[in-house]
Amino acid sequence: MKISQLFKKGETVLSFEVFPPKKDSPVEVVYNALAEMALQNPAFISVTYSAGGTGGAKESTASLASYVKNKLGIEAAAHLTCLNSDFGEIEKMLEVLKQNNIENILALRGDRHPDTPPSADFSYASDLVSFIKKKDPDFGLSGACCPEGHPESESLVADVRNLKKKVDAGIEFLVSQMFFDNAKFYEFKERLALADIKVPVSAGIMPVTNKRQFERMIMLSGASLPSKFTRTFSRYENRPEALADAGIAYATDQIVDLISNGVDGIHLYTMNKPAIARKITESVRSLL
Repeated sequence: MKISQLFKKGETVLSFEVFPPKKDSPVEVVYNALAEMALQNPAFISVTYSAGGTGGAKESTASLASYVKNKLGIEAAAHLTCLNSDFGEIEKMLEVLKQNNIENILALRGDRHPDTPPSADFSYASDLVSFIKKKDPDFGLSGACCPEGHPESESLVADVRNLKKKVDAGIEFLVSQMFFDNAKFYEFKERLALADIKVPVSAGIMPVTNKRQFERMIMLSGASLPSKFTRTFSRYENRPEALADAGIAYATDQIVDLISNGVDGIHLYTMNKPAIARKITESVRSLL
């Protein structure tokens, strides 16, 4: 089933994101986490594309997505990046996904790596979308968006213009990067409306539950921090258990507000922690 069909029911679509294990981590940990998350009955689970894009990483993404779809019975979306791949590599990956009964792809450009030259075949996610549509139009395609603008974009207007190119190429729904200020998301939705971008947008929510995660994620995302968030973090940053509870509560408040304002979907960045997914899902289940 194409995940885009889930958004046509008129209800908020709740989904989770997980990532393949690092090289020194046992893969069983992720499978166990997925089995626990499945109990919360998310509409779909996306599996990220491991950093570095090695052959092993590709296999992990496909195998985890296959486990979600074929063993747990939950629709899966496999992330696929293109910046460091050529046509042949992407075509092979599409074949692997097809063999594993994966019907949905989150098409991404991918991060730039100083030591890895970019592909001569792909420069943008829209290039990847066009390539997949040409090779196998049966795949359901989603894409990423940045409510506060992509870090490399020259302006918010240019960012939306590029996003429209991606949607026009074949993206059926969007998943946002993390944000901590809902007002920024609502402003983003207004920009999409002005650009006549009408596909559903699932809001990406990241529960910040420890100090290291906070520092790393804020640095990578560049998301603005409202005073409510910084006050909470400052108060509990040296009390790990309290910070975890506060982070979950903050994310839950975000979700309640988003659902109340008719958001198309909530995409929860679980960090492979089923307890976090369970606490938040149980808190908002009646709203869904």
